Amino acid sequence: MEFTGKVALVTGGARGIGRATAVRLGQGGAKVAINYRGRADAADEAKRLVGQAGGTALAIQGDVSVEADVDRLVKEALAFGDGRVDILVNNAGITRDDLLIRMTPEAWDAVLDLNLRGAFLVTRAVMRPMMKARYGRIVNVSSVAGVMGNAGQANYAAAKAGLIGFTKAVAREMAQRNVTCNAVAPGFIPTDLTNELLEKMRGSILPQIPLGRFGTVEEVAGAIAFLASDAASYITGQTLIVDGGMVTA
Repeated sequence: MEFTGKVALVTGGARGIGRATAVRLGQGGAKVAINYRGRADAADEAKRLVGQAGGTALAIQGDVSVEADVDRLVKEALAFGDGRVDILVNNAGITRDDLLIRMTPEAWDAVLDLNLRGAFLVTRAVMRPMMKARYGRIVNVSSVAGVMGNAGQANYAAAKAGLIGFTKAVAREMAQRNVTCNAVAPGFIPTDLTNELLEKMRGSILPQIPLGRFGTVEEVAGAIAFLASDAASYITGQTLIVDGGMVTA
């Protein structure tokens, strides 16, 4: 998977799956614009790791749920890429977990705004330059929660399921311009944000995973990199589930 000469924008790229993806793309020679919302220190570390892997990186602050921020960050990414963004990875996301009966409208809106509205705003902003270039790879980071649901995550599951539908629609709209759009749906992947929770739930979750272990951010990044590469040029509108075999239908 070679990305020399390609320019990528990874939202939520400072930590977890986003950081691993930025590093994997950088490893292939890409210039990577790393979007982050609040953790400048984490973004700087991601930038360092991309450079160490052989790529070039730029950290761009911005909240992807805010239209003005998105317009600015995409302009900065285009300037960084000499007018091009070849690869977009919509990874930015949050959780505000609670049982539905206790979930507040604010928690619902916060998750839908960042996870789903954010992907809409950033995708819309990069569509025109991709269409002009007649080339693009869009990869949306969904979740198995969006495929099978998950108790206590009605807002998150709804956003991630919406992202799968969004992926299919964008794929149909952009195919004639040689722009593909696919989704990756990770299963249980330990990150800075989920480590403690997954350790508490290890006994109940692992028996549901045929491979018998949690995945890694690098394994998800590998799937994203494949869909972002020219090796996947005839794949669009699809959802690749990366969950150790937990979801089989």
